[in-house]
Amino acid sequence: MAPGLHAETTEIGSVSARKKVVVVGLGMVGVAFIEKLLKSDAKRNEYEICVFGEENHVAYNRVGLTSFFAHRSIPSMYLQPEEWYASHEEGALAYRINTKITSIDTARKKVFTQNGEECAYDILVLATGSDALLPRHTPGHDAKGVFVYRTIEDLEKLIDYSAKVSLPEGIDKRAAVVGGGLLGLEAAHAVQDLDSFPRVAIIERNRWVLSRQLDMDGGNMVVEKVRDMGVDVMLSKRVGAIEKDENNVMTAVVFEDGERMDCQMICFAIGIKARDELAHSAGIKCHDRGGILINDALETSAKDVYAIGECASFENATYGLIAPGIEMADVLAFNLTQAKLHAPRKFKTPDLSTKLKLMGVDVASFGDFFADRDGPKNVPKRAGAGKEKKPGVKSLTYKDPFSSVYKKYIFTDDGKYLLGGMMIGDTSDYIKVVSLVKAGKPLEIGPHELIVGANKGGEEDGEDLPDDAQICSCHNVTKGMVAESVRSGECDSIGKVKSCTKAGTGCGGCMPLVQNIFNAEMKKMGNEVSNHVCPHFPYSRADLFNIVRVKQLKTFGDVMEKYGNKPDALGCEVCKPVIASIFSTVFNPLVCDAPVAGLQETNDKYLGNIQRNGTYSIIPRVSAGEITPAKLVAMGQVAEKYDLYTKITGGQRIDMFGAKKQDLPDIWEELVKAGFETGHGYGKSLRTVKSCVGTTWCRYGIADSVGMAVRLEERYKSIRAPHKIKGGVSGCVRECAEAQNKDFGLIATEKGFNLYVAGNGGAKPKHSELLKADVPPDEIVQLLDRYLMFYMRTADRLQRTARWLEGLPGGIKYLREVILDDKLGICEDLEKQMEELVGTFFCEWTEVVNDPERRKHFKQFANTDEKVENMEKITDRGQTRPTNWTKDMSVTYPFREHKWSKLDWEPILKTDEVLAVRTGAGVAVKRGDTQLAVFSVPGKGFYASQSMCPHKRAFVLQDGILGDTPEGDIFVSCPMHKRNYDISCHEDKGGSCSNDSSMSIATFEIESRDDGMLWMKLPPVMEMDEVLGTKKWIMKADDSAPYFDKVDEKIGHDRKTGLNTKKIIRPDNQKKNGDAAAAKHPLDW
Repeated sequence: MAPGLHAETTEIGSVSARKKVVVVGLGMVGVAFIEKLLKSDAKRNEYEICVFGEENHVAYNRVGLTSFFAHRSIPSMYLQPEEWYASHEEGALAYRINTKITSIDTARKKVFTQNGEECAYDILVLATGSDALLPRHTPGHDAKGVFVYRTIEDLEKLIDYSAKVSLPEGIDKRAAVVGGGLLGLEAAHAVQDLDSFPRVAIIERNRWVLSRQLDMDGGNMVVEKVRDMGVDVMLSKRVGAIEKDENNVMTAVVFEDGERMDCQMICFAIGIKARDELAHSAGIKCHDRGGILINDALETSAKDVYAIGECASFENATYGLIAPGIEMADVLAFNLTQAKLHAPRKFKTPDLSTKLKLMGVDVASFGDFFADRDGPKNVPKRAGAGKEKKPGVKSLTYKDPFSSVYKKYIFTDDGKYLLGGMMIGDTSDYIKVVSLVKAGKPLEIGPHELIVGANKGGEEDGEDLPDDAQICSCHNVTKGMVAESVRSGECDSIGKVKSCTKAGTGCGGCMPLVQNIFNAEMKKMGNEVSNHVCPHFPYSRADLFNIVRVKQLKTFGDVMEKYGNKPDALGCEVCKPVIASIFSTVFNPLVCDAPVAGLQETNDKYLGNIQRNGTYSIIPRVSAGEITPAKLVAMGQVAEKYDLYTKITGGQRIDMFGAKKQDLPDIWEELVKAGFETGHGYGKSLRTVKSCVGTTWCRYGIADSVGMAVRLEERYKSIRAPHKIKGGVSGCVRECAEAQNKDFGLIATEKGFNLYVAGNGGAKPKHSELLKADVPPDEIVQLLDRYLMFYMRTADRLQRTARWLEGLPGGIKYLREVILDDKLGICEDLEKQMEELVGTFFCEWTEVVNDPERRKHFKQFANTDEKVENMEKITDRGQTRPTNWTKDMSVTYPFREHKWSKLDWEPILKTDEVLAVRTGAGVAVKRGDTQLAVFSVPGKGFYASQSMCPHKRAFVLQDGILGDTPEGDIFVSCPMHKRNYDISCHEDKGGSCSNDSSMSIATFEIESRDDGMLWMKLPPVMEMDEVLGTKKWIMKADDSAPYFDKVDEKIGHDRKTGLNTKKIIRPDNQKKNGDAAAAKHPLDW
């Protein structure tokens, strides 16, 4: 007896302020409903549940009944262990087994047991299931040895009886199963495994087995497989009578055609009948052919009474498969708990797709699998567009008798849409084809490719790409160039590949593909491929993440000293941002503060996205793209004041370009006062969660997509990861937010949201993959917490979620096991870590704005308040922007070899103006018209060079990451395109570029003196300006022609205003008609 239920009371259950939900039936559907209701109601505690089960067991796996023959263990069949029912908080769940509800009083809202006990309800859920059919019109149906295949009790009786059957010699010992459907084949397999009967027969009235799932060809192939296993299959046979002896023990089967067969045990598996007698007796409407009538809300004809599972009749049909019952349970639990936040769900005609292993044979049917026989039930709208009659269908069949594989896929007659099909022997594509049918979208491949198997799509290792495929558009590098550099032995590291081919030295977007091509070629040559972050660490990013987290290491020095290859190494442009990102995920320090600033890419160091002229873009947070008019005005005023170029981004935010480094704190201050905060457009972090308007405005919306997107963006803003993260939420299947190409995306359904993960746009776009369908709103955050933190822990550096998922062993299936099933037992820890991380949020702009010392680091020059433009501007469409780059803009002059007339020491800067930190630091100084970069390197002293990177004439080297080579040479990595320059004055190496030999820079001796000043050995000012002056190298507006001269001339486009000024000359008759119409209907402005 369950806790909380007492036999001596006549009123069952406790008195509670919560609504009482009474469930009649503790089967698979009943317990599924209870599980879902408990989970969805966990936060609100609106309901208490009381469930009655008629059997002497708690809910068990009826679908897996056959396994009972092997283990004979009832508890192992339970869907939830017995202790689970008593494990919930007091009042949440009470249960009674071996208790039959015999009547319902819908007026008084009470149910009554066979013992006269009563239980009041607020909501009644009937999940009474069904009974196995037994042909009571057949003579001998009541003989001993006649069984049905439905419950554990049925199986126990069958097992017990089979062990006692004994026969005289000369009589075949045989068992028979009537019914060649799914259940019949299962039963035949179970009876055969008993080993009590040498001969087992299946009796099927149709011409082939599985006639409800397969056509004749498919069914006959299954017949062959079953016969090969030693089971007789008797087709087109009907049982006319069961012979029995004087003791009422069956002895034979007589068929309707008069044939007789010795048989000592027979099991009927010919179908089920809905158990609707309880509802019928209560006056609840039932279907003439059986089943409690329900609508799409699962409501019966009685108020507050619902029916789910096999007992329910929806649209004049009952369903014997478990999936529709689980769907009903899901819909009802959702509507009772989540409908306040979401449109109520409706139960729809269920998908009857089935995939099973029957007698060792893989069998599946999906979609409209008899569309070629019965005509299509539903055809995608586009397939029938413009046609008066329904389009026809065509089927494509693949049959391999040698491998016992049979497939038939049914398409619209144009071959563009998959409607359904069946498969035997090979069901590996089942999930894919079911998804294609449900999506109802045109196929991207031909029908023959789908059924036989197409060549696999291009993998990230480039295996399917030809050698002439361009993989780096910045430098026109092909796959063959990268592969050959490895095959030739010239390049045995990814750094050498970059240096040799230039791949990855532009925007860097090709690096994951370059890395994987490198790995693939190294493996082909039998060489070991390391996933170490860089030569400074013998660990992968995931290894370093775990080290930092477990050891609680908070400085780069600690990590390098304890786990680096050289304890005093400076690091490099690869490992420093990796460690910085890990620190942000684990500890979330202010990224521009001294301890970690030297680890950061320039974007994070200055909390803005560096642009091609050395200025920065600013993107305030506009969660889900929702913004008030007042904030729009404030943003416009700031942009106008600081002459910022503005543009709406693809992520529904406003980007303001052209902010000078020295102006950033002032701009942020005005934005913060207007209610904005940083949008983290500069970091490898959450960028945006894009949304459509959903039910806020849209007539098609079924969920509040804006509200959900705002909540998700506000939760995950500021979290830093191996790469940027983008999200999307669409309010319906029209998918206006493009959620299926995001790192995470939600699409509203009638049941909640479909949760997609690991997609991206960019250079190699990839659709997201479905993590879980129909997730209730309350569960979204929990699953995203797990998924995002698992990605942040385990991904490689600069690896988007799409590439990360592709590299996971087992792919999406494994990810589901980890995130949904907690396969690794880490879900609680993932949730806890994410909760801790989001709880540390602060606005990084505000931290700088409110701290005068931090604001000082944003000066353009450390030795003067002068300001210099580093690129001339032009006007386009009413806004100013940097002039165009030219094709020959790179400077190949050998600055490192330039011979100065003389060099003299002079003080240039106070020593304390350059931070002395473990990670190194740099500042810009101005001398005459020349911009110089001064660097502090721990343990090495000071270094100096020109500020301009000759690759794109950008005056930015002082902001680059400092590093050292395995040989100890010190270099700075340009923040624009990662050209690495030796900043020593060494005669052989000083000023050289290690990954682009055509580039070099001038370097200068520098030392700190007792007067507190840094002294540099420099040439005369005018001589230096002639070689390195800003005016000499700045990109000028007159140096380049506009990109669209010919286009503008053709269409009459005014570049400055952005308007097309070319007039369209109309024919005279059109002009007259138009003028007359205008005169008749003048516009009153």
